[in-house]
Amino acid sequence: MNPQELAAKVGENIGTSEWVEMSQEKVNMFADATGDHQFIHINEEAAKMTPFGGTIAHGFMTLSMIPYLSANSDIPKLDGVKMAVNYGGNKTRFINPVRTGKRIRGHWKLTEMAEKRPGQWQQTSEITIEIEGEDKPALICEWMTLLFV
Repeated sequence: MNPQELAAKVGENIGTSEWVEMSQEKVNMFADATGDHQFIHINEEAAKMTPFGGTIAHGFMTLSMIPYLSANSDIPKLDGVKMAVNYGGNKTRFINPVRTGKRIRGHWKLTEMAEKRPGQWQQTSEITIEIEGEDKPALICEWMTLLFV
């Protein structure tokens, strides 16, 4: 698919990822990588005493799963992309905590696809991260990616 063909899908849901488990091991590794060792993420006994009833993934960890979820999704692949870079996010909301051991997946709705310069496209998507078995999603954000073709 070329960028112009994708641009014709603005307003449509363009993909869903596979499910991925947010294990305690992954949460601990994220805590080590970021230095965020708040007990609600890593201390299972103490976290049981909170309204969460156990440890939860960092909100930023859930957000940082977007590239992995995108790569493991059915989002249309664009022909000739030399490079894709994160450009930024808008309206990110952490709605529901992801309890460790739960699985998440992403859903993408294309909201804009604009050629900013010849061969440089800005893709904007509304991304919803669903938690398996939960009514409310973990997060909803508007994310922008620059695509160089």
